[in-house]
Parts: sequence; C-alpha cells; structure tokens
Amino acid sequence: MKLSVKGIKAVSASPKTKDYPVFLNDEATKPVRKLHSSLTGYEPTPLVVLDKLAKELGVKNIYVKDESKRFSMNAFKALGATYAMARVLCDRLGVSIDEADFNYFKSEEVKAKIADLVFVTATDGNHGRAVAWTAQMLGCKSVVYMPKGSSRFRLDAILSHGSDASITEFNYDDAVRLACKMADENGWIFVQDTAFEGYEEIPNWITQGYTTMAYEANKQILDKNLPVPTHIFLQAGVGSMAGAVLGYFANKYEAKLPKTIIVEPDAADCIYKSAEKATGEPVNVGGDLSTIMAGLACGEPNTVTWQILRDFAHAYVSCPDYVTVEGMKALAHPMDGDEMVISGESGAVGVGLLSLISKYKELDEIKKMLEINEDSSVLFFSTEGDTDPENYIKCINDTTKLDFDK
Repeated sequence: MKLSVKGIKAVSASPKTKDYPVFLNDEATKPVRKLHSSLTGYEPTPLVVLDKLAKELGVKNIYVKDESKRFSMNAFKALGATYAMARVLCDRLGVSIDEADFNYFKSEEVKAKIADLVFVTATDGNHGRAVAWTAQMLGCKSVVYMPKGSSRFRLDAILSHGSDASITEFNYDDAVRLACKMADENGWIFVQDTAFEGYEEIPNWITQGYTTMAYEANKQILDKNLPVPTHIFLQAGVGSMAGAVLGYFANKYEAKLPKTIIVEPDAADCIYKSAEKATGEPVNVGGDLSTIMAGLACGEPNTVTWQILRDFAHAYVSCPDYVTVEGMKALAHPMDGDEMVISGESGAVGVGLLSLISKYKELDEIKKMLEINEDSSVLFFSTEGDTDPENYIKCINDTTKLDFDK
C-alpha cells in the first residue's frame, strides 16, 4: 500500500523472513558493550518518557532515547567508530577483541605501534567527528572529507580533535568514494559507516557498535517496568543505525517485534525508494541530496543493513524538511511536566511524523497505515543534539504556518 499526502510519502510492508541477523544479537554484541564500558565517561544515555506529549498526540507512551548525551560528542556515532577502530587495531596487533579494551591501547608499547596509522572517512559531521575523536584518543591521525554545503560548525568540531578535515565539492556518496580512493593511494585505513560490494567488514563492526544504544533502551524500558514498545521509529541515511537497532530488536523479540517505521528526508530517500520498487534490491538516489537533515543526506543504501530494513520493517516514510522541524519544536518546547530534549535536524524526524499524523485529519490514512492508536507505545532514537547550533535555534523558533493550518 502506498500513500502520498502533503509531500509525505509512505509505503507499507510485512516482515518477510525469520532469518534473523545473528551478528546483531545479544551474544554477538557482548564484546561491543564490554569495549564501550571501558571508555572514560561511558554511561547509558537517558531514556526520556514524555507522558504529556503522549496524551496530547493520543498515544499511550512516548519514549525518546537522548543521544545528545553520548560522551562529549552530542551524537551517537562514537558507538560505531570506537568499536570498529578497536577491531581494526586488534587485527593489526594480533589480539582478540575479547582480550582488549580501551585501556589496552593506552600502554606505551601499543601506542608506539599505532602512532603512525591514519584513519580516513567521509561524513556529514557526526561520524567524522567520532572517527577524529577516537583517533585522537588512540594517538593516531585522521583525515575527514565532508560533502559540499556542510556546516562550518560541524567542520570546526572535527578540526578540534586534530583531524585533517575539509569540505569538498562532492555530495555525500561521492565524498565516500574520495575517502576510499585516498585510503587506497596512501595506505590509510578507510573507516566508513556504510557497506558496499567488497567493503563490508568495517561497516558491519560499526553497525554492531550502534547496538549498544538499542540494548540500553530495551534495558531501561524493562528496568522501569514500562510497556514494551508497540512501535519504533528509526531515521535512515544509508541505513546503518536503523539496521543496527532493527536487527537487535528483531533478534530480541522475534515474532513479537514492534512495528518498525523507517523515516527519511524526501531529498535522499534511498531506503523508501528501494522499498517502493519492491524488487528486493537497493535503489540509489543521486543529485545534491539537499535537506536540512544533513546526517541523513545519503543516496546509496548500506548493502548489508538494507537487507535487514527490507525484511523486518513494517513501513517506510519519505518526509519533507518541515516534518523534522515539527519534531525539533515539539521536543525543544515540551509540555508542562515533560522533559526537554535537544534534538537536531537528523534526530527529530520520527517525532515530527508522529506529531503531524496525530494532529491533522489529512494524514489519517498514513496514521492508519502505521497502526498508530491510543494503545501505541512508541520508541524514538534522537540521534543528535544541536550539532549545528545556529540552524537548531532557527528551526525551533520557526513560526511558518503549515498548509494544514491555512
């Protein structure tokens, strides 16, 4: 079933397989959590329960995992970069990840062996900063390429970690190709959070790294005796984060998997278009990929996590930028009794979609497709804070009237 209303496009699906991605289950990701717990400053990020907003939107519960509190990164991406880079170093040093944590890399002997290594990546901001931060912590070097139009603030954040970072004239996917080329030519280590043919191992380690976020959220819900989610909204760029969380929950809940909705910017909706085409193969989106959701401005799906999104998601929604602005405002200006969540452009689109389909009758058919009702308990992952502060302030103070209001 397909729907399109006010620029919001949705297509429904049914989970097609019980072939769960075992590399994302609890047992396979134990080393991830062990490594993360060894990092200075590690603690689970908050799970914010928004009772008043839930009542306002006519659902039972709203839970928001606030990744603006992840280390000092203001975003979740360090979960993937730290684990993948540690795995790379373990392979080079001939040790098992089960035997190493971040304290292992701090010894003078190990630091001397890795000091000349260079990690290279492409980024819209958050992943590149995570790679630069991790490299700095390890005593290694980093090179980061950003797509045209990237925020100067995000570039400066990467430079602050001693990285050789620059904004290119390419879109995101071509910046990835540039980083890959430079790695080949210079003997650098290419650490990218998307998989493609011939390049899967490191992206899969990054994807495993992201499961810590899902593990924490599930544990927090159970520890607080909250109702298990009936729905999970996951935003997607290349789909690595969405695939990680969905894969973790698919393994955890199997036939009782919460209905999972994948949301994307309409200017870079490669997952939506892949689902819409329904051949089972990923579909690429080209062009400038122009959207305020910079962290989701990716036109080519991760070939591994696409299969998870294809097989286990219940719906896919392509959203204009006004949808994420709605979510940013709702979280920045909470109702009395609810906690404020600082959620950036790439973190709030799911909340924005729920808000709009709950408020406006024109979107009732999409709400019905997603099976949202008064018994719904909805989990969101706010994957970044105000990583571009100037634009964040502009968005949360936006007073533009939507067509629905006219």
